[in-house]
Amino acid sequence: MISDHQAVATTGQPAEVYRAARQDKPWGHEQIFAGVDGKYVGKIIYVSAGQSLSLQYHQRKDETISVISGEALVRYGPVDGPLTEAKFGPGDTIHVPPRTVHRITAITDIIFAEASTAPEGWREDVVRLEDAYGRTGTTAP
Repeated sequence: MISDHQAVATTGQPAEVYRAARQDKPWGHEQIFAGVDGKYVGKIIYVSAGQSLSLQYHQRKDETISVISGEALVRYGPVDGPLTEAKFGPGDTIHVPPRTVHRITAITDIIFAEASTAPEGWREDVVRLEDAYGRTGTTAP
């Protein structure tokens, strides 16, 4: 049970208990459980079977993605270069440095964790090359 109590750490900042923000997406949804601008972002991402995230890259954001459950295809590679495809399952992890093209397609319903840096403007730091939902080239959710 979540309580309203806060503890003060040695840094003088109080601990905070909160509910993770949910963001609905056309392929499923994500929960942003950690978001400290200028530092880091933590997400749990749920993708329905047969759905794909955008084929995309980030100019500055650095990500690490790890599958928690389900099976997915992951495509990745350099901007303007050939893409590699790998089948991913629970425990499989990929580090995606800035300017690395990537896309995740769910074979089954999947859940994965994403940890990333949060440089200024991180919410808009996405270049969509292809998108099944009409979002190519935009930063729309």
